[in-house]
Amino acid sequence: MRYTEIKSCYIGPEISPEQFIAEHFFLYLAKGTIEGYDGISKYHLKPGEYCIVRKNHLARYNKQKQDGEFEKVVVIFDTDFLEKFAIKHKVIGQNSINEASFVHINKSDLVPNFILSLMPYYNDGGEIDDTFSNIKREELLLILLKENPQLVDILFDFAPPEKIDLEAYMNRNYKFNISMERFAYLTGRSISGFKRDFAAIFSDTPSRWLIQRRLQEGYFLIEKKGKKPSDIYLDLGFEDPSHFSFAFKKKYGITPSAVLQK
Repeated sequence: MRYTEIKSCYIGPEISPEQFIAEHFFLYLAKGTIEGYDGISKYHLKPGEYCIVRKNHLARYNKQKQDGEFEKVVVIFDTDFLEKFAIKHKVIGQNSINEASFVHINKSDLVPNFILSLMPYYNDGGEIDDTFSNIKREELLLILLKENPQLVDILFDFAPPEKIDLEAYMNRNYKFNISMERFAYLTGRSISGFKRDFAAIFSDTPSRWLIQRRLQEGYFLIEKKGKKPSDIYLDLGFEDPSHFSFAFKKKYGITPSAVLQK
């Protein structure tokens, strides 16, 4: 297979770069490696492997080039497309108990053959024209469902997130840098209900608690694990090293680098 001109092919609506996954998408890795994290487990994807990344979940991933190259194909299964597919093919999904953000799917010779079939449709920007986009997405989804019938309950569950255990969810996902509105939605609450429940559980505001929890984890990683501040600030949910250093010194009276040198 040859992908040298296709660095990232997206079929369907563009996906957001933020850590909240707004729509399901299929990810096929052609070159390089990906390490994903969903708050519980780490996932590794190697060339020729693929997975589904789930809607209404949190995820982040680090990519590594192979021989200077990193190439992937992403197919977005947005809600509008899935609802039309469900009507056309009479598909009914139920509430899925699978909570993983990255869903590994069974290997099939049909998938790499499908990836090859996309090549004639790429334009110069590594995209596929809307004329063929839905046809190719439908073809891929039929292949995936044939080999992985369990995906029906994951892809065709159109209900919003249900109200869940807020304390457990926040302790698991505090490192993800998303808005309070996203946290509220993912825990099945309005923003006012989220703030009210949060205060009752943690005796603090969400923003203050998140900063303190991330800083505690940062101190532990630096002091006990010898991690460099520059290597962990993003994973802790800080947008830049200066923000991390400023908040850290304000709380502990010492910079992260100084803790590392002790």
